[in-house]
Amino acid sequence: MPELPDLTVYLDALERRVVGRRLLGLRLGSPFVLRSVDPPVSEIAGRKVVGLRRLGKRLVLALEGDLFVVVHLMIAGRLKWAAAGAKLPGKIGLAALDFEDGSVLLTEASPKKRASIHLVRGEGGLLAFRRGGIEPLSAALPEFAAALRREVHTLKRSLTDPDLFAGIGNAYSDEILHRARLSPTQRTDHLDDEAVEQLYRATQDVLTEWIARLREETGTGWPEKVTAFRPQMAVHGRFGLPCPVCGTKVQRIRYADNECNYCPRCQTEGRLLADRALSRLLGKDWPRRIEELEG
Repeated sequence: MPELPDLTVYLDALERRVVGRRLLGLRLGSPFVLRSVDPPVSEIAGRKVVGLRRLGKRLVLALEGDLFVVVHLMIAGRLKWAAAGAKLPGKIGLAALDFEDGSVLLTEASPKKRASIHLVRGEGGLLAFRRGGIEPLSAALPEFAAALRREVHTLKRSLTDPDLFAGIGNAYSDEILHRARLSPTQRTDHLDDEAVEQLYRATQDVLTEWIARLREETGTGWPEKVTAFRPQMAVHGRFGLPCPVCGTKVQRIRYADNECNYCPRCQTEGRLLADRALSRLLGKDWPRRIEELEG
């Protein structure tokens, strides 16, 4: 799922192309992508885009007349910039926002079709999309600490909870925890003030660095390579590859449709975290430490 750095670069690209431009209309390639009925599609046609913003992992286009287009890409949704009136691509084309100079195409390379568009009337209508999580880059340390300690979870779960932190998902939480040298399974109620500040600094640094890196990569073009798996990442998506800090092989925990990647030497004092399915299968043969795994 595109996270805060990727969505920031999408907003940059949209800013250069659609702000101040008139939205000619919304074309739907799939009737299921539009999840609202009021205002109707016809009401947004002909209105200028007066602003852009991000709400968590949603992108919002503000239109004249206090109307809004809210786009949630979910896991496989992506935005493409194409020639004005471009045809929606095959089975993956969900919708198009048409402007005089070009069209923003919403695609989704997944049969589940979870991406969505909502048309919203007024600022009050946007409240339904606010999950309550703080913005990690604008929050001060006390606000960050309060959000982290609001509920008792593992650090991995807390960082990816939109009710606590806005815009952080599976990929960047792995990178943040590696930078902070903290275990993804560490409980929030077992964290002292020093560790909380360590996590706060890592969150700020990782997100800021990746925004800068993606902006440099994109330039004035359109972000074409929006992905959760990048070779420059330290641990996310790098199972079995060497940690860039210590050279230990990156390990993972699989759960549901996701996996958590970590370095056992940098983050868990050499302990291997139990993968629920695999550790149950291996039982007593499941290695407890990296020395056993390497042996």
